[in-house]
Amino acid sequence: MASAGLVKLKTSSSQWIGQQPFNHRPGPSLLSAPRRVALPIRAGAYTDELVQTAKSIASPGCGILAIDESNATCGKRLASIGLDNTESNRQAYRQLLLTTPGLGEYISGAILFEETLYQSTTDGKKFVDCLREEKIVPGIKVDKGLVPLPGSNNESWCQGLDGLASRSAEYYKQGARFAKWRTVVSIPCGPSSLAVKEAAWGLARYAAISQDNGLVPIVEPEILLDGDHSIERTLEVAEYVWSEVFYYLTQNNVVFEGILLKPSMVTPGAEHKEKASPETIAEYTLKMLKRRVPPAVPGIMFLSGGQSEVEATLNLNAMNQSPNPWHVSFSYARALQNSVLKTWKGRPENVEAAQKALLVRARANSVAQLGKYTGEDESDEAKKGMFVKGYTY
Repeated sequence: MASAGLVKLKTSSSQWIGQQPFNHRPGPSLLSAPRRVALPIRAGAYTDELVQTAKSIASPGCGILAIDESNATCGKRLASIGLDNTESNRQAYRQLLLTTPGLGEYISGAILFEETLYQSTTDGKKFVDCLREEKIVPGIKVDKGLVPLPGSNNESWCQGLDGLASRSAEYYKQGARFAKWRTVVSIPCGPSSLAVKEAAWGLARYAAISQDNGLVPIVEPEILLDGDHSIERTLEVAEYVWSEVFYYLTQNNVVFEGILLKPSMVTPGAEHKEKASPETIAEYTLKMLKRRVPPAVPGIMFLSGGQSEVEATLNLNAMNQSPNPWHVSFSYARALQNSVLKTWKGRPENVEAAQKALLVRARANSVAQLGKYTGEDESDEAKKGMFVKGYTY
């Protein structure tokens, strides 16, 4: 018999989740107050603008270009082509991306790092203005990164709520109209109920603060690809995580029509022996969304999470083979940039060719958002997987 107050329970025949099943809600000992029904949502000063911005980003055939890598992560990108991590090199690369002619035909929003939001081209033109000319909505990464979560199973939490309101107000003045906050959930680490609750609560507080300052929040609890678990296990965890996220979004009176989601696709773990087809990934992912996401949410902008450029596009296409209650699209970083970097190589004479490479990937995902991508004539480079075990941003 287990000792009083400490009962180990199983969620499956093979996995323990700490001292309680991960789908068990914490009792009063872990919550400061009993659960109560959220107050009716009141229209804020920016509500109409938030709804319009979200709809604009969730336009047919369009998605998001994520270039919000921190300076350290951008340095990894540059190092892959032999460039030093200097501000001028980061500026040159981001200028290549943000001044690509015709990009606005396929990209409706671009997530920037703080440095980029305030930067200009070498000719003195603000990057924000470059985006506006292409009718691309500027966005901003607002979280302050992941740190260890005490009391968890070697898991993390996302920091950045301190000072977020004042920072968000300044970002709005600079031209940003949406925000991004990324936290992660690890299946090999459990996940523990503590880590999931922390992720959901942090996302909800960020979303409420963002909306209060005129920024459409992208809600992103990334379920990492790391692990050898099955697609069924990923579905189980994803449903749990998103149920918690929407519970706390409701508690914080977040306007669902003025948010966007950035979920992981429901796939097997990267080290699982059985790979899933695009059709299977679409089936499981849409099952999770239909069970957990209200139709009031205008856009589901998937992250690529280490998939190859072609894999990410094929999976997106499979999800758009039938009507969805939402705009199902993309918010890719590496799955839009990998070929661009390899083409550019840091050489000025390659800028035009690199911009064409970006348009090729953006156009492919635009077609996939419309459910018409075939995958024909893709390069071998675009088919290479980009998963890195334990990858940090």
